[in-house]
Amino acid sequence: MKHLFIINPAAGKHGSTDALTAQIREILGGKGLDYEIAFTSGAGTGETLARAAAQTGAPVRIYACGGDGTLNEVVNGAAGYDNAAVTNVPKGTGNDFLKIFGKDYRARFSDLAALAEGPQAALDLMDCNGKLGLGVICAGVDARVAADVYKYKALPLVSGVGAYILSLVVNVFKGLTRPTQIRVDGQTLDGLSTIICICNGRYYGGGFMPVGDAQPDDGVLDMLVVPKVSRFTFFRLVGKYAKGLYRQCPQVIRDFHCQEISFTSPEELVAVVDGEVMRSRSFTVRLSGKKINFFYPSDVFWRESLQTANNCEHSFSAASR
Repeated sequence: MKHLFIINPAAGKHGSTDALTAQIREILGGKGLDYEIAFTSGAGTGETLARAAAQTGAPVRIYACGGDGTLNEVVNGAAGYDNAAVTNVPKGTGNDFLKIFGKDYRARFSDLAALAEGPQAALDLMDCNGKLGLGVICAGVDARVAADVYKYKALPLVSGVGAYILSLVVNVFKGLTRPTQIRVDGQTLDGLSTIICICNGRYYGGGFMPVGDAQPDDGVLDMLVVPKVSRFTFFRLVGKYAKGLYRQCPQVIRDFHCQEISFTSPEELVAVVDGEVMRSRSFTVRLSGKKINFFYPSDVFWRESLQTANNCEHSFSAASR
């Protein structure tokens, strides 16, 4: 078994790349494992490196060392290859997919020895206009907020959180909705839409959990559609949306659990696939025919964290009554 570490040197704090490479050499080298370290040099190189390793046909475990964007590239390169499995070493600030494994995800997925020896499972993938996603796809005001964050990060004295808040405020007041025709589960929804969210995982946007019981291996995509709402209603309900309490708001949040959704608009739409921005007037998101083998430490599991998420939802619901 070969172990390939694809490291995004732009992710993480200064010195984190050197520290990680030293850790790889110490732990995997100390175990006598066959390993290789490669570095991304720009957009798309993670996908190219992962695909080249998978196409050899030899068993390989690929470690995407970075954030959700690095993981997305590696997933797109290795998807559909039975000989390849991937994981995510959380070197970035955003590792939303790993949160499905519980609150200690960062420490557990930084344990290279546990990862190297851990089990693996075949997970579902979403296909968005040919781009594969593992976690969450959003295509509403939340997607426009995420797509614009980088503009505000470049401003003096604006932090990462500050850039997100600034993008949120600007996009909300520029306009929550877009004219959209949505086809899902045999229905056609015409009109203005505020949020379209498709979940294979559970988290996005740095901690939003729109569907807390989404499972990445059940063959179902969990989808939420929020039609036109006022700014007052948006800010009043965004807390419940973020905590996965959509069932408490059936009058404004519609939920679907199926395998495909399409949406079109006379205006340009923004979709964000695991943090990667796409722009088009027409999108189709469906359950992909490909799967991805994902490996993880043996002492964590997404269904255990699902139970924790459900307990939190029930506690929040009871407290709000």
